[in-house]
Amino acid sequence: MNVAIVTVGDELLAGTTTNTNASWLAEQLTERGATVRRILTIPDDRELIAETVARWSDAFDAVIVTGGLGGTPDDVTLEAVADGLERELVVHEGIRDRLVEKARAFRESNPDLVAEYDLEIDIDAAASIPAGSTPIVVDEAWAPGCAVENVYVFAGIPEEMRAMFREVAEEFAGEATTRTLYTPAPEGSLTDVLEGVTDEFDVAVGSYPRSEDRPGRIRLVGADAERLEAAAAWIDARIETVEPPTSERSD
Repeated sequence: MNVAIVTVGDELLAGTTTNTNASWLAEQLTERGATVRRILTIPDDRELIAETVARWSDAFDAVIVTGGLGGTPDDVTLEAVADGLERELVVHEGIRDRLVEKARAFRESNPDLVAEYDLEIDIDAAASIPAGSTPIVVDEAWAPGCAVENVYVFAGIPEEMRAMFREVAEEFAGEATTRTLYTPAPEGSLTDVLEGVTDEFDVAVGSYPRSEDRPGRIRLVGADAERLEAAAAWIDARIETVEPPTSERSD
């Protein structure tokens, strides 16, 4: 399963907010056997988001878009996804009923805050999703995410995004498996082995250099678990390998 991740937000590009969503999602997808093919960060630009969604929904098995959900003027992601998939943005009555109750409970619990800021809540805007999509509703978030065709739209706030992903995580199962080897050898000395293992076995390979407090890593990815283990054994017979750092051991 080939997946693309699009993170939306001017604040991500300005560096005022750290983009932890992309790395977290990539790790979760990889653990489930999916393959992340693209990660892109773009601004809160409705036309650009729509263009990216339209193009990437055709190119990949799934596209995950995070950020830009809510009721402020820069929250344009859902409108843009609807544009990109040529769908209308419609009020989902079930979501609307839920948000009406949620807003009532908030007003009752925070009367001083509501009065101080003359708080107005646009229920219809928050309850609008692309026509025909499946809402992704979680307690952690005010506005819902959604799944439409092969596009999944999650909130940008990490806690909310993670809760939304967990609701649909099982839909991202793939066949790819991974195997990581650790070595004290300098990365520059591994060229022949890395080229040899890709020639000998049908696996993808990546190397990550050692640092002062951790050995180097060789990461193998393939669809056949037996072939992956054979490739790992082939490498292990040709270079020095060591146990993984304590922080990365599964036990």
